Amino acid sequence: MEIYTGTDIIEIDRIKDAIKSDTFIKKIFTEKEIEYCESKKDPARIQSYAARFAAKEAIFKAISKVLLLDYGMEWKSIEILKEETGRPYVNLKIDNPKKQNLKIDVSLSHIKDYAVATAVASYEE
Repeated sequence: MEIYTGTDIIEIDRIKDAIKSDTFIKKIFTEKEIEYCESKKDPARIQSYAARFAAKEAIFKAISKVLLLDYGMEWKSIEILKEETGRPYVNLKIDNPKKQNLKIDVSLSHIKDYAVATAVASYEE
């Protein structure tokens, strides 16, 4: 088994500015992610977008060696959802035979000015 990690941190203000654009939101986030984030009141809405953005970046970093980023990965190929318990999980939306042997765990956190995410991917051939 191979294990890969990825971490990303982002300033909340960068996402606050970016999500003013519908184009940015629709390019980066899935409908379910948008629905979740928009259900929050500011500042939690902006922090939720930022944490998901950081998670996608962290996941790209963690899985890039396994998938070699040659398989049509897009921002929306990675969807960050929540279990009933509130724990985030990853819905990887790619058509790649390696996907079935890939497991990804993700952790999100945010405070007033920053959002951070860590992804751990395990791959077994």
